[in-house]
Amino acid sequence: MNRRASEYKPLLFTTTMRNPERLKWFLGVLKNYDRQVLANELAEEISGELIRIGLYKPTRLTKTIKNKINEKSPLTDKEVAKVLKDNPQNHKEAGFNKGWPSRFDTWFKLAKELGFVFYEIGKPIRFSEIGLKLVDSNHPEFEQQAFLNAFVKYQSNNPFRRVLNENVPLILLLQVIKRLNEDKNFNNTGISRLEIPLVIYWKDSDAEKLYVRIKQLRKRFGYSPSMEVISEICRDEIMQGTDIVRDNESIMTDYPDEFVRKMRLTGLISLRGGGRFIDINKNEQAKVDYVLKTYAKYEKYDSEEKYFEYISKVDQNLVSVLTKSVTVEEQDKYLKKWIKVYPWETIKTEMLNLGGRQLTNDEILKYLSNPIRLEFLTALAIKSKFPKVKVIPNYPVDDEGIPTATAAGTGNTGDIECYENVNGILIEVTMSEGRTQTMMEVWPIVRHLEEFGKKAKSSMCYFVAPSIFSDSLRQIEFVKKTDGLFIAPKTIEEFIKHLDESEVLYSL
Repeated sequence: MNRRASEYKPLLFTTTMRNPERLKWFLGVLKNYDRQVLANELAEEISGELIRIGLYKPTRLTKTIKNKINEKSPLTDKEVAKVLKDNPQNHKEAGFNKGWPSRFDTWFKLAKELGFVFYEIGKPIRFSEIGLKLVDSNHPEFEQQAFLNAFVKYQSNNPFRRVLNENVPLILLLQVIKRLNEDKNFNNTGISRLEIPLVIYWKDSDAEKLYVRIKQLRKRFGYSPSMEVISEICRDEIMQGTDIVRDNESIMTDYPDEFVRKMRLTGLISLRGGGRFIDINKNEQAKVDYVLKTYAKYEKYDSEEKYFEYISKVDQNLVSVLTKSVTVEEQDKYLKKWIKVYPWETIKTEMLNLGGRQLTNDEILKYLSNPIRLEFLTALAIKSKFPKVKVIPNYPVDDEGIPTATAAGTGNTGDIECYENVNGILIEVTMSEGRTQTMMEVWPIVRHLEEFGKKAKSSMCYFVAPSIFSDSLRQIEFVKKTDGLFIAPKTIEEFIKHLDESEVLYSL
C-alpha cells in the first residue's frame, strides 16, 4: 500500500483529543493494559472500558444505559457489549481495523506523539517514564512537567505526521515572542492572538523571518488585522495555494485556540490584555532561557520508535529549573485584581457552566482546562463573597496571576486554604465524577485536612465537584465517624448557593 506523500500543512491538534484532563483520564484506563500485546480485539476491549466508566459516550444508547451513564454508574459487561454493537464506528486509521480499533487509535495517537505511550498492533503497549508520571493521580504537578517535557521537543514533521513543515512549534513561538519584545517599537506584550495563525502555518524554524513578517504586518494594520488579511497570508503567501480550502473561522479561531491551549500546558506562556496577547511567563524566565538554549537545535528522526524514545526521555535539568516563587501577598493581589475583571454574577455563571460541562466564550478562561478553571473560579468566588477571608490558592500562576496548573497536592497541601478569624476552611475541588472521583479524591482530601487542621484552631473542608458520587458520600461519612474530620460535599451549584446565602464561610 502506497503512503500519501508529505505536504506542507498547518499544525492542527483539533483532529485528536483536545482536553488535557480527558487525555490523562483516558491514559489512566490504558495504563491497566501496560505491556499487553495490542491487537484489534484488545483495542476494542479498551474502547469498551472507556465507555463503561463514562469517559466516552456514544449516541445510540438505551434509556437504561443512558441513565446509568448520567448517574456515573459503571456499565455491566453485557451493557458494554451492547453499546459497542449498537454504535459501529465508520472510521478507519492506518494499521487498525475499521471501527472501534481505529477509534482507539484516534483517541491515543496524540499521547504517542507526545511520548507518553507507544503502541502498535502486534507489539506490547509501552508506557514511558514521563507517561507514568502524567497518570500519577497522587502528584498532579507531574501533568505540567509531562507536557513541558513533550512540547519543548515536539517536532511538526515528526514521523507520526506526514507533513513537510519543519520546526518545533513551542520553540518557534518563544523565539518570535522574544524578538517582538526586544523591539522598542512594540508594546512588550508578546504576540497578538490574531498573529498566532502565522506560527501555526509557518513552514520552517526561521523565527527571524517570521518576526520580520509580523513587523511588516503591524506596520500596515497595527495589532488588529482583519480575519481576511491573516487568512490570505496563510493560504496564499505561506502555503502558496497548496493547502486544502479551510474556512476563515477555523484559521483564525479554532486552530489558534487549540494551539494556545496546548502551549499553556507547559507553564511557559502568559495571557495578556484580556487574552488578546500571548507572552512569555516571566515567572518561568529561567526555564524559557534553558529551553531556548537546549532545544533550538535538534536532531530529526525517520523512525517512529526512535522519535518516541527521544521525546519521551525525561529532561531532569528542565524539571529542576526553579520557578519564580509567588508569595501569599502576591496571590492576594492577584485575586483582588481578577475579581474586578470577573464580578460575582460572571463567576457564578462560569462555575455553573463548568458544572453542566458547558463551554465558555471568555477570552481567558477558554484557555484553562476545566480542573484549572474550577480552582481559579472557586478562589475568586470565595474572595468575591467574603473579601475579609484570607484566601490562599495553591495553584501555580503566571505573571498575570492566572493559574498554569492545578494545585500540586504535595506535602499534604490542599487546593485552596482559607482563614476566617480562628477558623480554617480547606477547599478541595475536582471535575472528576463517578468511581474516578471516589478512587482519586477522597483519601487524599483526608490527608490534606489532617495536615491543615494543625494550622487553625478549628477546621473543616468543602469538597466541590460537578456531582458527588454515592460512594464518595459513604467514604466521607465514614471519615467523619472514625476520624472526626468534617468534610462538606457540595455540587458546584450547591457551593455557589452556600456562598450566595451564608454570612460566613465556615459552617459545620
